[in-house]
Amino acid sequence: MKNLTITIFCFLSIALLGAGDNGDSTVRTDDLETWTIKKTTDFEVTGDGTAENWNLAEWMIIPQRRGKSLETKAKILYSESGIYFLFSCQDEKVTASMEADFMDLWKEDVVEVFLWPDETIPFYFEYEISPLNYELPILISNQEGDLLRWKPFHYEEDRKTRHATSIRGGIKESNASITSWTAEFYIPYKLLMPLKNIPPISGSKWRANFYRVDYDGNKSVWSWKKTITNFHQYEKFGHLLFE
Repeated sequence: MKNLTITIFCFLSIALLGAGDNGDSTVRTDDLETWTIKKTTDFEVTGDGTAENWNLAEWMIIPQRRGKSLETKAKILYSESGIYFLFSCQDEKVTASMEADFMDLWKEDVVEVFLWPDETIPFYFEYEISPLNYELPILISNQEGDLLRWKPFHYEEDRKTRHATSIRGGIKESNASITSWTAEFYIPYKLLMPLKNIPPISGSKWRANFYRVDYDGNKSVWSWKKTITNFHQYEKFGHLLFE
């Protein structure tokens, strides 16, 4: 019995040590109702997530809901001027062909962010970015499932996002074979106006959800909080807590 106890202890110790071999901690978000966001100074967006500021945040695994088994994980930070996102997506192929902003990016490989700062009104912000670094920023009015979408007007200067993507195991072009792609982007608070509860301060809470869709063969889907009918079920969104 003593030898058996020692064996089990050693096995568990090795397993726990092995879980941290990648040198970067990860947390599963399946049961996470509130995602705490740390504050940072502003920094450059390069598309590969190498800025030291990202060391403040842990990787959060975005649960896969259906499709091919591939990992999706994300980090979030906020500053005095805006909010930063970093997504790492395992992949086998760049299933993206659209080469312009404000296109129907959700019909190809994409990462999507939904931000709902003010729960008193059914309006929220949606941001999409493709592996080819094209974006779709829109404001959504969702009145009992009746969706109206608005694109930003005079989208320039301090209202404009900063975004970049990078590819591993291949090249950044349509149908290329790859091993993963990374999206890094910054959304200024001024772009989210006229939504309320902006900018966030320490203790502020927003509702949000995060998605990825991949079209290699059969459609694969990831989401932080599970939705039933479509991604626009804002009542299913989780909570962001600004530290």
